Amino acid sequence: MTIPNNQIRAYYTDETIRIYQAYSDIIADSALEHGTFVSPPFKIDRMTWIKPSFLWMMYRSGWAQKDANQKRILAIDIKREGFEWALMNGCLSHKPEHLNNEEWKIHKSKYPVRIQWDPERDIFSNPLSYRAIQIGLSEEAVLKYINEWIITINDITNDVLTIKHLIDTGDVENAKKMLPIEKIYPYYFN
Repeated sequence: MTIPNNQIRAYYTDETIRIYQAYSDIIADSALEHGTFVSPPFKIDRMTWIKPSFLWMMYRSGWAQKDANQKRILAIDIKREGFEWALMNGCLSHKPEHLNNEEWKIHKSKYPVRIQWDPERDIFSNPLSYRAIQIGLSEEAVLKYINEWIITINDITNDVLTIKHLIDTGDVENAKKMLPIEKIYPYYFN
């Protein structure tokens, strides 16, 4: 079986898809208290990146140990219709070769979402042969995310640290048992 080069792997149900974000204590505590992101401390004028791949989030955050701004890992269940709206209203995060810089600036300005494909990671943070999606939300997309899409927010930092400890002590089988079960998300790009 051939694995598609770009794929969305995620934990999802009929109505929701789980995405991950890493934050500082102040932003994580506020989000958990309010059930969404509130400004301040969350900055709605900045692009916020959501990641459906648990292991890519672990790579990016260093298993919640990279720095103080990424020490809390949140698992956020959002509406699938919102997630798919983001995919339909996004453009790639890098400039296509056929556009010059000015054309690229104009093209990007039409989309509130950036789509970026990065090598998926295994449990040891090694790159795999296929790519996982990251989705950058800005402007209208951020407002929809915090006001319409979020269903639940859970702090999974303790689980993340437990999994990392198991890996570090050589108990990889039990670490793998704690990973979320992610499947290829049924969304196809044109």
